[in-house]
Amino acid sequence: MRRLLLAVSLSAGLASGAFAQNAEIEANISAQIQAFKADDFATAFTYASPNIQRLFGTPENFGTMVRRGYPMVWRPADVRFLELREIAGNLWQKVMITDGNGRVHILDYQMVQRENGWKINGVQLLRNSDPSA
Repeated sequence: MRRLLLAVSLSAGLASGAFAQNAEIEANISAQIQAFKADDFATAFTYASPNIQRLFGTPENFGTMVRRGYPMVWRPADVRFLELREIAGNLWQKVMITDGNGRVHILDYQMVQRENGWKINGVQLLRNSDPSA
């Protein structure tokens, strides 16, 4: 009986840890999107991983890339978090974003944990779910 209780306790602890991790990842992505909506590219840049920061160099370059390449992230009408998955040792958060024209986009955010929290290490546009697009 003690083993069963220990197993239940451990699995509950792991589940709550996963829930906290998921909540932190969602909060990070949400905060970056809020910064984009405010055209605060300096703050948005802080949510990017060091690799992404090195790649773009400045918040202004990063903001230009997002405005041109990911306008649905820059000006979303709705954001919904889907599943968090582990693929080849990396965590990927799937996000459904509806743009200002009502088109639905599915994006995958690769997340990496650093000493100062979760960072976004890349975003992939998986598909456009809107059949009229």
